[in-house]
Amino acid sequence: MLDGPDRAKQIEGLKRLVRDAGRAGIPRIGYNFSIAGVWGWSRGPFARGEAMSIGLDLAAIDPDLPLPDGVVWNMRYRVGRPDASPVTVSSDELWQRLSAFLREVVPVAEESGVVLAAHPDDPPAEALRGTARLVNRPEKYDRLMDIVDSSSNGLELCLGSLQEMPGADEIYGHVRRFARRKRIGYIHFRNVRGKVPNYHETFVDDGDIDMAEIVRILRDENYDGVIIPDHTPEMSCDAPWHAGKAFALGYMRALVQNAAALGPSRTAQAANIRVEA
Repeated sequence: MLDGPDRAKQIEGLKRLVRDAGRAGIPRIGYNFSIAGVWGWSRGPFARGEAMSIGLDLAAIDPDLPLPDGVVWNMRYRVGRPDASPVTVSSDELWQRLSAFLREVVPVAEESGVVLAAHPDDPPAEALRGTARLVNRPEKYDRLMDIVDSSSNGLELCLGSLQEMPGADEIYGHVRRFARRKRIGYIHFRNVRGKVPNYHETFVDDGDIDMAEIVRILRDENYDGVIIPDHTPEMSCDAPWHAGKAFALGYMRALVQNAAALGPSRTAQAANIRVEA
């Protein structure tokens, strides 16, 4: 991502990882091509019943705070140097680096029977910490897929991140388009209220997305994959995170069962959608 001196060695390591995944029967690898990573969230009683959740308020933070030297995506890859200049990356530079990565690694994924599934930016701001964001608009997913037109160049479709994007006022059309292209690697099934620069994550049944409509779209487009519970607010009990996750799984399972009960898809037989923790 930094186009540094070890890039060629790192690419070879990624190719080996993809081949190993294929030999092990692992069909999907999710990845996030982001330098600043997930950053800027705050935690508070934002969800229904004042359940603890996370959210973003760009006005309450300094979005231009430089990355510590030697850190990418909240992870240290080498010891910091006190005299180093802050990392800055433009949008054009980041897309050039992604393009080079995909052109080198996607052919290996094809040979190995593996889908590379790209996660969108979260938060989907224009820039954070001096670095451009990549997939921060729905149409940029199309741009990513078009770099290498291959079924192995896919999407990790995070519904919450998609809804947070300023250009995603009609999320349902985007989901249908991506499903119709058969490029969804898997789905993060999360709900949210608001958009950048200010949003909060909610319980799966309580945000701006009609999650039942999402499942209907997946059924109609014959999506044959998994939907995964993503972040979830915490319930008030001895196991707050586990209880919140159990609620999300139960709700998702009910949606899938109800979608099947509505009858066959308008385009094909009912999709085989699985819920996985």
